[in-house]
Amino acid sequence: MSTTKKITSALISVFDKTGLEPIVKALHQNQVIIYSTGGTETFITNLGIPVVAVENVTDYPSILGGRVKTLHPKVFGGILNRQDNPSDVAQMEEYNIPQIDLVIVDLYPFEKTVASGANESDIIEKIDIGGISLIRAAAKNFKDTVIVPSVEEYKLFLDFYTNENGATTIEQRRLFATKAFHVSSHYDTAIFNYFNTDETYLKTSMSNGQTLRYGENPHQKGFYFGEFDKMFTKLNGKELSYNNLLDVDAAVNLMNEFKNDAPTFAILKHNNACGIATRKTMKEAYLDALAGDPTSAFGGVLIANGTIDLETAEEIHSLFCEVVIAPSFDKNAIDLLEEKKNRILLVINDIELPTKQVRTCLNGILVQDKDNITDTKSHLKNVTDTKPSEEEIEDLIFASKICKHTKSNTIVLAKNKQLCASGTGQTSRVDALKQAIEKATSFEFDLTGAVMASDAFFPFPDCVEIANKAGITSVIQPGGSIKDELSINYCNENNVSMVFTGTRHFKH
Repeated sequence: MSTTKKITSALISVFDKTGLEPIVKALHQNQVIIYSTGGTETFITNLGIPVVAVENVTDYPSILGGRVKTLHPKVFGGILNRQDNPSDVAQMEEYNIPQIDLVIVDLYPFEKTVASGANESDIIEKIDIGGISLIRAAAKNFKDTVIVPSVEEYKLFLDFYTNENGATTIEQRRLFATKAFHVSSHYDTAIFNYFNTDETYLKTSMSNGQTLRYGENPHQKGFYFGEFDKMFTKLNGKELSYNNLLDVDAAVNLMNEFKNDAPTFAILKHNNACGIATRKTMKEAYLDALAGDPTSAFGGVLIANGTIDLETAEEIHSLFCEVVIAPSFDKNAIDLLEEKKNRILLVINDIELPTKQVRTCLNGILVQDKDNITDTKSHLKNVTDTKPSEEEIEDLIFASKICKHTKSNTIVLAKNKQLCASGTGQTSRVDALKQAIEKATSFEFDLTGAVMASDAFFPFPDCVEIANKAGITSVIQPGGSIKDELSINYCNENNVSMVFTGTRHFKH
């Protein structure tokens, strides 16, 4: 039997009729019998094209307010019959079941209805029953039946149909079946997640994955699944790489901590801030962020919490950087920064980010709530005789925000709302501190009066002792060690102020 099949009959029942007209006209031109229901039947009739109402096939009207229209053996028999099976062929004739070679369906917009904030009764009515059943039935019988499962596939079907002179190949029908099972599984996942309140279940479904040039390294394949264009408006530059996307994610999450602050600029490299400062103007913030580590800034990702003006852009323009992100750019700043064709410029839109973090682990997946606690003045508990000054408190909060978004073990040193240095991803907190002090010294920062933030408690007083000898006068940490008193006693003996937050900020 030939694997290429001519389409002689079609069932069309769609919600979105965009792009349907040329398909209907092409089917009519090839003398295809068209069956339809409800609004789709009216749409086809208004085109002046003959259409057979499904009710005339089933001898049953649409009932229960349209909830039951196509759920009938004469419909599903027409879709599911195996044309090379003698028993099926005999039963089709016995029960006067019409052959259906093509099914075109577009489901009720469940996800859009949920996103619109509609009430539950409206949402429930957008759970498609007949449509999803038609999709699964036609996809199961792809050897004989073509399924077009959504409006996104109308054009592809029309291209195939035209090129094959009104027929389809088995390869094409299998392709549409694959797309159909994706549509049905994605639809069911969305419905399940609407109802589900048990966090021990995880169902995800994402469409339209973007193929990246490669993963972290050239020998690794890389893909991005997400709605990047909803989050950013890309003004300029090459395609973002896997590593670019990770750095952009780190930059956005860090800058969200400073969203409502005075002009703040950050420079990130390998997911960690190598420079960040808050100043009166964006230009000053950029220059002081760059001063934090001008070496690491080369090839970095830059992000601002406000508009990048021409003065700031002129400073940025002399630096080789991969990505520049801001809520807005002045027009003349864009014109200047676009002179480097590969430099990626992103305007970040104000959208809600996911509240969960997901990553693969061993032969499974780890899921956790995002670390949504930002240390503020109200969280601080003075634990030493010496209390931090108001200026030190501002620096402590500033350093804590950075610390939260730096790889553990980490120590952050800051002064006058400027990152002096950080120790990142170290196996011991002492090593992290020594790394930070050495780095700050190499860039000629005076640590006298600086503050120190730690992502976790100090099990011994060695860190506060090393910090004090480097000139640091105030410390912020979560506390919670059984030996907290050792660090507190050292600070009391050396006039160092220390505050506890009660919140650990590990980032592995």
